Amino acid sequence: MIVIDKLCYQSGLRHVNAGEKFAFAMITLLLCVVSRSIACACIVLAATGILTVWKGGIPVFRYLKLMTVPLAFLQLGTLAIIIDVSKTRQDFLALPLGDWYVGVTFSSFFYALQLIGTALAAVSCLYFLSLSTPMPDILNVLRAIHCPALLCELMLLIYRFIFILMEVASAITISQHSRLGNRNYRTSLKSFSALASVLLLRSFKRANALYDAMEARCYDGTIRVLNESFPPKAGEILCFALLDLLFLAVMVLERIQI
Repeated sequence: MIVIDKLCYQSGLRHVNAGEKFAFAMITLLLCVVSRSIACACIVLAATGILTVWKGGIPVFRYLKLMTVPLAFLQLGTLAIIIDVSKTRQDFLALPLGDWYVGVTFSSFFYALQLIGTALAAVSCLYFLSLSTPMPDILNVLRAIHCPALLCELMLLIYRFIFILMEVASAITISQHSRLGNRNYRTSLKSFSALASVLLLRSFKRANALYDAMEARCYDGTIRVLNESFPPKAGEILCFALLDLLFLAVMVLERIQI
């Protein structure tokens, strides 16, 4: 089982109505993207982190480890924004290279901080949803808001195949390790290429077998899954609404000051 999927079934927010969590995550994510505010991003990061760790019971170090994954990509992506090469000396940091300067300006530095903060806050909203709501519940919410049925079916099949491919890849990797297939860099590259090719062929075979099994069970284009329903509670709705109003107020106040 994927770690995120395992954690969401163990979360203390597991039995909260999925529609409430979905609406809160999407509205908060939208406010983060629209505001592009560092202050709003920090508040969203704190609020979603507290809800996920304190209320959901997710281990702190596990949550921080998950947050470092997008942070690593953001650091590499923002280097192109931060670094500036020109004949004019930058006002924040400048390294002379002949007649040119390689450095960072105040505007590019704060823009990069704003971009990283907004992206991390948006990711924390998605983590809040994925670490507290199983995939079948999310699909149930999407169907309730009339998301295209084909899209929901594809999401469910892709979600299922993630586990199948991970299982096959794990078995192949264990087999390669038992035969010293990763004893050095050269054999590791050879083993990885073999793993990729075999995994592609196995995925086609498993997909055909899965489709044959679905056809044998009278598949008519719709996958029906049993879902647990948790009724919405007024206290939970009020809490989520107050948090979103707080984010909106911070965004409006910052715009007014500008």
